[in-house]
Amino acid sequence: MKELVLLRHGESQWNAENRFTGWADVPLSVRGRREAELAGRKLQESGFSCKAACTSLLLRAIHTQNIVLAVTGCAWVPVYKDWRLNEKHYGILQGRIKREVEQEMGEAQVFRWRRAYDCPPPPASAETLEAQEQDPRYAGLPSGQVPATESLKDTLVRVRSCWEELLRPLLFSREQLLVVAHGNSLRALLMYLRGLTPVEVEQLEIPTAQPLRFVFDDDMHLLSS
Repeated sequence: MKELVLLRHGESQWNAENRFTGWADVPLSVRGRREAELAGRKLQESGFSCKAACTSLLLRAIHTQNIVLAVTGCAWVPVYKDWRLNEKHYGILQGRIKREVEQEMGEAQVFRWRRAYDCPPPPASAETLEAQEQDPRYAGLPSGQVPATESLKDTLVRVRSCWEELLRPLLFSREQLLVVAHGNSLRALLMYLRGLTPVEVEQLEIPTAQPLRFVFDDDMHLLSS
């Protein structure tokens, strides 16, 4: 049997301020650090013994993973960081307060940008995109790979490749794998693993710092979640 634990990062400072975050690199809030510690204790008490861990390139996920691994006594395990686990890019909305955008654009439109499968927000400015492309974390990506905005459909493309090329082989070989990522990158992964429809995935909510456990058989067929 193979055991996969998916974990959304703890509350970030912008979560607490109700801002769109996306690829903006925002640290955990004090509450978020406590949430990560609690998640680690839950995993430790349940008997989960991590053999490898994966996360995105964003601080809120990295710090959550570090806390969880420390609490569970697994800080020594191999850790892999991959940009394909980053949150969905929210384009020009990043940094804006959600309530203000709802007042300006309407609640229905904001809901579609946040939850719908194929509805990307307006793209980020050329200056923002240039700054992202110059970020050393993304320097190795091919030209045009860094997004200016994304839908969940776009996010699914990169998350699916991360599953096939990194996560699935690690889970197969290590047998117990922790993945710490983000609300929408995890929604995309669960859509793929569970075979959810676009309508079903709209209703899927991933709470912060609540471990989701999945069991696969030795042929990597999903047995339970």
